[in-house]
Amino acid sequence: MSAVESYNHALSRFTEGPGHADLQRIQHDHQENCDILARHLRAMGTEPSGSSGLWGSFAAAAEATATVLGDAVTLTVLKQGEEHGIAQYEEALADDQVMEEIKEQIRSTLLPSLKQHLDMLTALQHTPNPSGPPGGLQV
Repeated sequence: MSAVESYNHALSRFTEGPGHADLQRIQHDHQENCDILARHLRAMGTEPSGSSGLWGSFAAAAEATATVLGDAVTLTVLKQGEEHGIAQYEEALADDQVMEEIKEQIRSTLLPSLKQHLDMLTALQHTPNPSGPPGGLQV
């Protein structure tokens, strides 16, 4: 949930330009990932939390600050969030108490998705004016 919230904040800054479509896609991927994990939790008899918890609060504050400071900081904060998610998935893969079915979903879908997001965000960091009109100055 915190990733979806972070990308909501970022999209308020990246309203057009080359970064907008990429960030929308990443946000959509994160929503799908949340849905996948929620289905697994429900299948195990657990209702998923509707809250993003402490990390979500931190991510929202960091993203709000980054939005004020500019594109580079916003993209850096988003990359840090992706790296945090990758670390969490890798911990789950190493945890004997995580069901194999969930581990397979992490290996096949969730982890590759986050690694692709990192690549996309890195490319955006090297794009001139990623939040503004393509080839123009941000107004």
